[in-house]
Amino acid sequence: MHSPLAPLTVSVEDGKIVALDWGWGRDQEETPLLLEARAWLDAYFDGDATLCTLPLNPYGTPEQIAAWRFMQTIPVGQQVSWRDAARLAGVPTDAIISACMENPIPILIPCHRINFDDCAQYDPETYPGDEGARDRQFLHDLETLSASPLA
Repeated sequence: MHSPLAPLTVSVEDGKIVALDWGWGRDQEETPLLLEARAWLDAYFDGDATLCTLPLNPYGTPEQIAAWRFMQTIPVGQQVSWRDAARLAGVPTDAIISACMENPIPILIPCHRINFDDCAQYDPETYPGDEGARDRQFLHDLETLSASPLA
């Protein structure tokens, strides 16, 4: 699908989304889930951002999975510090860092809502998009504008 960032490809296995990648991926039959994912992403990029409730099944360690589940609860347009995210997810801080660096389903699992401003171990260029830190900032700015009431 087209997006303001780049073409995006959503991959599904066994009725759950397992990956969101930058670029054109393999052809997939248009399933109801892929159509629903495209509709959610279209609305998201049009400024109608909501928490993602699509069925997701990211591959990762148990700690990364716990971190990703927590990230899915962070309200649109808000950020949580990496230390607070670790505490609230019940995982070590290293798990939050690795979950953000290795997120197989970015945007839908909003690792861009984790604030790493004071984290020397996190390199924003490791964000899973083609443009790393630029993509991460774009998503943060998009959500901030979406969540801001118009005057």
